[in-house]
Amino acid sequence: MIYTVTFNPALDYILELDKLEIGKIQKSKTELILPGGKGINVSTVLTNLEIDNIALGYKAGFVGAELERLLRNMNVKTDFIDLEEGNSRINVKISGEEETAINTNGPQISENKILELLEKLKTLNENDYLVLSGSIPSSIKDDIYEEICGIVREQNVRIVVDATKNLLVQALKYNPFLIKPNNEELGEIFGVEIHTKEDAYVYGKKLKEMGAQNVLVSMGKIGAVLIDEVGKEHFLKSPEGKRVNTVGSGDSMVAGFIAGFLKYNNYEDALKMGVSAGSASALSKYLATKEEVYNLFNNI
Repeated sequence: MIYTVTFNPALDYILELDKLEIGKIQKSKTELILPGGKGINVSTVLTNLEIDNIALGYKAGFVGAELERLLRNMNVKTDFIDLEEGNSRINVKISGEEETAINTNGPQISENKILELLEKLKTLNENDYLVLSGSIPSSIKDDIYEEICGIVREQNVRIVVDATKNLLVQALKYNPFLIKPNNEELGEIFGVEIHTKEDAYVYGKKLKEMGAQNVLVSMGKIGAVLIDEVGKEHFLKSPEGKRVNTVGSGDSMVAGFIAGFLKYNNYEDALKMGVSAGSASALSKYLATKEEVYNLFNNI
C-alpha cells in the first residue's frame, strides 16, 4: 500500500482572470473548488492512475468535512484525523497573465494528535511506501519528518520525501527511497542557483551522498533529472505544450514516478511516467488523468 501524509490539506479556490489588477474590483471568468495539499495531490494522481493508496493527515471544521467529501467523490481513500478546533485551509489560486497564490495557515495540531498519527504509521510494513510532502504547520516541531522517517525505517517502509530545505535534509540519514526537490529547492539547500541539467547532476549527487537512494530533480519546462540508486544519470525533456496550471505538477511527477516504478520495475520508465504525469498536470486545468498521462507516455 502507498500512504501519503499531508499535515495541512486545503480546499483550493481557483479563480481565472484575464489579468490580476491590484486595487481594483474584478470579476472572475471561472471558479473552481478542488482538494489541495501536496500529499493530497499525490494521492489524487495515484488514484487516477489506478494505484491503490490512502491519504493520511488532518481535517478540521466544515472545510475539512467538505475536503474529505470531495476526495471520496473522486475515489481517493482517506484516513484523516479530526481536529477539535479551527478549520482546514482554504487557499486562493489566481490564474491570469501570471499565477498568484495566497496560502493560509490552517488549524493548530496538538501533541496528542501528532502521537495519533505516529501510531497509525507504526502499522506500516516493508511492502508499503510512505510519501511525505509539503510544508508543516507552525504548531508542529520542525523535525517531524525526521521523527516519522525514524519510525517507518525500522519497518523497512520505502520513504519518499518532497519537501523544502531542512525537512528534506533531515530525512536523508534514513536513506529515503526517493527525494524530489525542484531545481530552486535544490539550489536553496546548497546556496547556489541550478539552471542546467549539469548543475542538477552535480548537486543531486551530493544529496545522494548524504543518504538518498534516488534523487529526482524537477526542472519545469526543461524536464527532469534522475540520479538512480546505482548512480546512473538520467534526463528526460518535458513534452512541448502550453502550461495551463503548474500547481501540483511536481506532486504529479512523484505519483507518476512511483506508479511507473511499480508497473515497470525500472528507473527509465519510472522517470518517463513521472515526467508524463507532471507535464500532463501542467498542461491541463487540474491534475492529470490516466488518459492524459498515457497519451504523453506513449509519445515521449
